[in-house]
Amino acid sequence: MILDQLSVPASDFASATGWEPKPEGLCRGEICVPAPGALDGKNVNVEIAAARLGMPLVHDTDHGVWSLGPATLGGHSLATAVAADPELKNFDGSTFKLSSLRGRKVVFVAWASY
Repeated sequence: MILDQLSVPASDFASATGWEPKPEGLCRGEICVPAPGALDGKNVNVEIAAARLGMPLVHDTDHGVWSLGPATLGGHSLATAVAADPELKNFDGSTFKLSSLRGRKVVFVAWASY
């Protein structure tokens, strides 16, 4: 996204980045990242939003423009809320799909000898 100012209409920010500004933060689908100060009325403070979403923001002083890169999230949230559906082995050696546990709380325990 190429910008000539760091305050843009929320609708423009959402259409260019896929992150919709909401009262709870910047959201994409079910994922919301808290971003206090990013939404100022009907505009998004791009500098704050970029910092919260891990988006690179580069300024070209010669031309007076900024370039906003894609979100990396920098560990602020998961990239997706959908788990993979691997086939796992039970203690007795039989296999089952992770999706068969849908709706239940699941704890994974992993161990390695190294």
